[in-house]
Amino acid sequence: MPALDLTADPVALTAAMVDVASVSGEERQLADLLERALRDQAPHLDVLRSGNAVLARTRLGRPHRVLLAGHLDTVPITDNVPSRRSGGIVHGCGTSDMKAGDAVFAHLAATLPEPRHDVTYVFYDCEEIEAERNGLGRIEREHREWLDADLAILGEPTDGALEAGCQGTLRVELRTGGRRAHSARSWLGDNAIHRAGEILSRLASYQARDVDIDGCRYREGLQAVRISGGVAGNVVPDECTVTVNFRFAPDRSADQAVEHVREVFDGFPLTVTDLSPGALPGLSAPAAAEFVEVSGAVPRAKYGWTDVSRFAALGIPAVNYGPGDPNLAHTRDEHVAEAAITACTGVLRRYLAP
Repeated sequence: MPALDLTADPVALTAAMVDVASVSGEERQLADLLERALRDQAPHLDVLRSGNAVLARTRLGRPHRVLLAGHLDTVPITDNVPSRRSGGIVHGCGTSDMKAGDAVFAHLAATLPEPRHDVTYVFYDCEEIEAERNGLGRIEREHREWLDADLAILGEPTDGALEAGCQGTLRVELRTGGRRAHSARSWLGDNAIHRAGEILSRLASYQARDVDIDGCRYREGLQAVRISGGVAGNVVPDECTVTVNFRFAPDRSADQAVEHVREVFDGFPLTVTDLSPGALPGLSAPAAAEFVEVSGAVPRAKYGWTDVSRFAALGIPAVNYGPGDPNLAHTRDEHVAEAAITACTGVLRRYLAP
C-alpha cells in the first residue's frame, strides 16, 4: 500500500484511509501505515504502538492537554471499498464512522507542531465489536498515563454538531414460566408467552424520563427488543424470555439504572446481560467550555453510547465531534460530505492553533 500523506487535504486522506480495509480485528495494515506516517511526518510527537492502536502526543509543557481519539476499525465491508469520490462526496466503508474523523485528527497531528494545548492523539482498534476487545480498554490497562487529559474529543460522527456525554445502556432478560401441554388440550398447560403479557403491558405504559444536564436534554427509553419462547407449533410453551433495553440518562449510575429496571418489573425474574454507564457532559470544565465557544455549536445530548463513557469514568470530560452523519454509519451507502471534513478540520485547528 502507498504511504499515507498526513499533510495532504484531509478529504484526500479520508479516501486513502478508506482504501485500506480495517474491519474490526484486522486493523494491522492501517495501523502500520499510520504509525510509519506519524514517525516520518510528525517528528515533534512521541509515538507509541499498542497492539493495532497508534498513539502520539506533544510534550510542550502547556497547562492543559486535549485528547483526540478515533477508532480505526469498521464494520464488515459490503462492496464499498475502495473509496469513490463524486459530487463533493466521499463514498466507502467507514467514511462516516469514522475514518473522516481519523483523517482530520491525523492531519492536525502532522501539521500543528506547536498547538496552544498539549495534544494526545489516540487511534485505536476494535471499537465496533464486543467491549472486552476495545483497544481503549487495553490502553487503559497498559498505558494509563497516555489517556490523561483535561478534555477528550471523540471523532464519532455527529454531522458537525457537538454531542456531549452519552446515555448509558442496560439490557436485561425477563423470564416467565408455565407448563407444557399439547395445544389441542391447552387447558392442561400454562402458556408462558401469555404470562409475558404483563411485561409488555408495563412497557407500553412506561413513561420515559426527560433530563436536562448542562443544557443538554437526555430522553430515556425502555423498550422490548426481543422475545422468544415456544418449542413447536403444537405445544403450549412453558418458557418465554423478553429482552429489554434501557437507555438511561447519565445522571443515573449503572447501579441506579439496574435498580430502576428491577422496580419496573417487580415480580419477574431478571438477569442483567449487558451494562455500560453513561457520561455526564462536563461542559463546565475550562477546556470543554473553550471548545464550545470556538466551535460555535449549541451542545446537544448524545443519544446512544460511545467511548466518551470510558473517559468520564476516568474523570475526564468528553464530547463527540466529527464530520460524518451518524445516520449513515454502517450502511452500504456510507458516505461523508467533503465540505463537512473541511469544516471540522477548520474548527479543531482554530481551537488548537497557537
